[in-house]
This record gives sequence, structure tokens and C-alpha cells, in this order.
Amino acid sequence: MKACRFLTLILMPLGTLLLPAKSIHDLKLEEPLPTFITAVTTFGQRPDWAPDGKSIVFLEKTYGDVYRVDIATREVVPLTHDYYHEGYTRALYLPNGDLLLSGARSFDAANPGASRNEANAELWVFRPGAGKPPVPLGVNCREGPAVSRTQMRINWAVGEALHLADIAYDADDQPYLAHHRVVLTHADLPYDDGLIEAQDFRPGAEHELLINIYRKIDNTLSETYGLDLRDGSLTDYSLLPTRYSEPEGVFPSGDHILIESSRHAHNYRGQKNYTGIDLYILALDGSGATTRLTTFNENPTFKASQGVISPDGRYMAFQISRTTDLTGFGYGIMLMDIPAYMSARGLRMPGTNLN
Repeated sequence: MKACRFLTLILMPLGTLLLPAKSIHDLKLEEPLPTFITAVTTFGQRPDWAPDGKSIVFLEKTYGDVYRVDIATREVVPLTHDYYHEGYTRALYLPNGDLLLSGARSFDAANPGASRNEANAELWVFRPGAGKPPVPLGVNCREGPAVSRTQMRINWAVGEALHLADIAYDADDQPYLAHHRVVLTHADLPYDDGLIEAQDFRPGAEHELLINIYRKIDNTLSETYGLDLRDGSLTDYSLLPTRYSEPEGVFPSGDHILIESSRHAHNYRGQKNYTGIDLYILALDGSGATTRLTTFNENPTFKASQGVISPDGRYMAFQISRTTDLTGFGYGIMLMDIPAYMSARGLRMPGTNLN
């Protein structure tokens, strides 16, 4: 699969949408992509699946509004146009259909990064369609939080610690954090220069948190780890400390996870903006076995990132961007039919004997 290809877009009703600042048209891909990859929007970034798998929520842009796209109809609906806000950096579905948002209370266009860092980015609970602004949870977050698929439970990193808490609602239906505790600190990490980022709950009993551990000395190095909540033990799943291997969406079976990885890019270290990455499937059996899902980075102009898996495990939603773009930046939400891709390429899921 070549990255430098023209994308045949699936047009969608724009309704009252504002024109986005950046569109997938701007990528100027040269040839049609394979039939197992389609575009569901022409703009946007950081997708997340609804619990029923029928829609995806995403950001218009970093510090922008939140939108939802219906998978069947491709209808795009703005969710955060009913109130004034300073823009969001994350939007994730909670099991009850509410959204967990991350965003700052103020935005300075002359210093936009300040609204993304943990000193200012807060977590909020938002109920789409209620006509009310989100409710702050009273905690800050570095990068993205993680949300359980079965419980109203979240985990997030701030400072040098990883936190875990339940989202509860009071008699007035206002959300708040309950059973808040720290589950991992810097002292527990395998590296003195390690930095924690929350990513996902491993499906099943959810006794394990899937996290990213960066290296402060060189943040183009990272590993996918599992944290056992029962005994606090850490398991290195990516087993490639000389590359970037950040966990993304986990498969509903709990046996595999998507990672953004530079394992194909042997000259990756020292590059800026995580330029040498594509999306891989990583087995969570301790073998470190991977299968590459995207090859956009074979053309050094492009990269694929922010992969998340549908509740039925069949589809991957992800985004394409240029290698010169900042992390998280995307030009539209893409879908890959994973079984169709595996069949076309004669591949198998890593660590298994099954397609």
C-alpha cells in the first residue's frame, strides 16, 4: 500500500458546518487507496468510537470544536457549538454516552501550546444535546486520558504520577470524581528519565492499564507497557527500546493493541514531530510480535496516527497527516476494514494462528 495516492472521498452533507482550516484535499495524495480504506470526513483529528460502534466523535482541530460523524450516513454534527469555549484537545466517549473532554479555560493564540500542557488542560464531562456546557472534574491531565469501556472509570497522568478514579453523579446529575487514587509514580518506572502517559484499559476484567512510557532524554523513544492494578507490576509489551512505540486503541479481545511505531524507520532518532511513524498491531502476549497496518510513511511526506478500534474489532479509525505536522494534527478521519486488509495481504494477527 503506497502512501502517496489520491484519495477518492466519500462526500457527506455539510449542513451548517463551518469550513475547516485544513482538509484532506490539502494532502494531495496521488492515486486511489485500496478498497479497504475509505474516508468518512474531509477534516478532523483524534477519532474515538461510540460505545455502539455506529458513530465516531472527533476534534475539528487542536483547540477546536467537537464533532460526531455517523458511520452509515456520513452525516457530521457539531456537538460543542451551543456554548462558548476555548477549544478542546481530546474528546472520548464514556460508557453512558457522555463525553470526557480535555481543554483549558483560556486560550492564547500567541502561545497555543499552553492550552495543551498539563498546567492548563483540565478534564470535563459533557452531555451532547443537553444544551449545557461541560462540567469540570477538578483535575488536570497531561496529553490524553483513558476511559474504561464497561465502567465509569478513567485514568490519566499528571506530574509524575498516573491516577485512577470513577466518575459518579450527584443528586442533581452533576458529575464528580470518586475513589480517586494514584496507581503509579515516577519511582516505579524502569527508567530514571521516564514520563508516563495514560492510554487504555485492557478489555476483560480490566485489571491492567495500558500506558506509554517516554524517555525524557529523547522523546522519540517510548515503550508500550502494561500496569497490573492488582500488584503494581509493569510489563514491557513492545520490547524495542530503540524505537518509538506508543500504544493507541486496544482490540476488544484484549489480545492486541494498535501502536504508533517507528520500527520501520532505522534513522528515526533525532527527527522532530515524530515523523517516522505508521500504525502497527502489537500482540499483548509478551512476544513483542507486530504486524504493520499502514505504510504511508514509505513516502517521507506522510504518516498515519491516532488509530482506534471499533467495538466489534473489525475497523480501525485513524488519521493521515504530513510528517512536518505537530503531533495529533490530522486532515480527516479514515476507516480501514482490518479483515479485508489482512486477507488482501495474506497476513495474520501477530501472536495468533487466526486471520
